[in-house]
Amino acid sequence: MRETLQALLVQDMARALLLAAAAFVLTLATGGYWVRFLRNHRIGKQIRVEGPQSHLVKTGTPTMGGIIILLPVVALTVAFNLFDRWSILLPLAVLIAFAILGAIDDYMSLVGSRSRTYGFTPRTKMALMLLIALGAALILYLPPPFGLANFGKVRIPFLGQFDLGLWFIPFAMLIIVGSSNAVNLTDGLDSLAGWNLTLAFAAYGVITFLNGEFINLMAFSFTLVGACAAFLWYNAHPAQVFMGDLGSLSLGAVLGVIALQSQQWLLLPVVGAVFVAEALSVIVQVGYFKWTRYRTGVGRRILKMSPLHNHFELLGWSETQVMQRFVLVGMVAALIGISLALTINDAQTVTVERSDVRMLNVER
Repeated sequence: MRETLQALLVQDMARALLLAAAAFVLTLATGGYWVRFLRNHRIGKQIRVEGPQSHLVKTGTPTMGGIIILLPVVALTVAFNLFDRWSILLPLAVLIAFAILGAIDDYMSLVGSRSRTYGFTPRTKMALMLLIALGAALILYLPPPFGLANFGKVRIPFLGQFDLGLWFIPFAMLIIVGSSNAVNLTDGLDSLAGWNLTLAFAAYGVITFLNGEFINLMAFSFTLVGACAAFLWYNAHPAQVFMGDLGSLSLGAVLGVIALQSQQWLLLPVVGAVFVAEALSVIVQVGYFKWTRYRTGVGRRILKMSPLHNHFELLGWSETQVMQRFVLVGMVAALIGISLALTINDAQTVTVERSDVRMLNVER
């Protein structure tokens, strides 16, 4: 029985890798058109004056390049990974919803205004992100026909599977919104967010393969790997296009959903160690500045600048050095995440029948 299941899972892995290759080719083939479209319509990035001076040359570089990734992923998923795998509608819907919010945020930065005349205020945008995350958390938690029946389950390395109950819902919201914003903060150097997203999605592709239950997520993860890898063709230093909030917010959110739906969300801070470090650097910098200003009247900073990649740039590292070293850290983090997934004691991953796998994918 085990040999039969393994053979079937290998077939699914082969299919997932073909989807990754198809996503790479399709993204690469259409990316040039979108770069020209964004450039011709002057959809260019505005660079912060207070940031590293070396970044000023990036002013006007086309942004909202996340569309290059999203369209091939949505098209291939609908065509090849949706029928009889309806649970994939959840990450797909979150991807699209956060992309819309990110596109509005990109547009507001282009017009140079946070007025309601041009779209959502930051507070309204955060409220909408939380609302979308709440909807996703409820769908994950509730039983059919209202949800995917995860019931707050989480797999803990070395221990096995546990159920958090209703506490799962706020944790899920925090993970989706936090992951989205963490990737957005990381998207400050050429290829940095793209490379680390490629590694994180690849890690979860392997993790879901090892689990054996979530073959739909495995295929979806590798589709994202192919598209993100192709995006790096255009985002390599010096970048022809930036991902923008359209890409970073949506891809970060869907990474969180994949982690939650696979019940392996405790591994997300490990797999996404670079994203966590970038987000924490901002939280610590802002928090310490406000605390010292309250205590002494003068705000102080721990880092030269946040997010973390800017701190290292101001220490004298070149942009390429920061990117490559952060990517190496992300690569090791992904390997550690996969190794921890192997320690989870769950007999279901090796004994579940193929019919059960199909049923679980429909439910989840």
